[in-house]
Amino acid sequence: MQTVQIFDKTFSPVISEIDIQDKIKILAKKISSDFETKSPLFIAILNGSFMFAADLFRQIQIPATITFVKLSSYTGLQSTGNIETLIGLNENIEGRNIIILDDVLDTGNTLYTFQNELKMKNPLSIKIVLLVDKKIENNYKLVCDYACFENLDGFLIGYGMDYEGAGRNFPDIYQLIE
Repeated sequence: MQTVQIFDKTFSPVISEIDIQDKIKILAKKISSDFETKSPLFIAILNGSFMFAADLFRQIQIPATITFVKLSSYTGLQSTGNIETLIGLNENIEGRNIIILDDVLDTGNTLYTFQNELKMKNPLSIKIVLLVDKKIENNYKLVCDYACFENLDGFLIGYGMDYEGAGRNFPDIYQLIE
């Protein structure tokens, strides 16, 4: 893997596609075991989680359903602090076991806001599953329940994550070179 250039930024490889797929298989087995009789509803947050959600859901070995919401809070390298719902949730989640799929936990703003919206609809449980949990202190004390990777610093692209809409198509994960 070599560095990649997107617009004015250079990114170096940090996690290979093979390592990502290996971690997803392990994670899917754990989730399948933990939710064996619970028929969960997976809710993937677009756009960043689409590759992760598809690969993880294909590995889930229990009855489950999936849906998507589109939330936006980033411009460039920074969170705007405002959560915009571009495509909302249409399913009734009352009494359901919910598994939120997202790409990365950074500031926690998006996940905190979305999780609180879901809580008002009386689900049985809500779990958070991430591709990357940066394990940085967030303002909301959010804790993820499952993660493929932890403690990655910096701005990440690839495998669904982007910079200004570009880089999502890379099968590996790259980190911004500062």
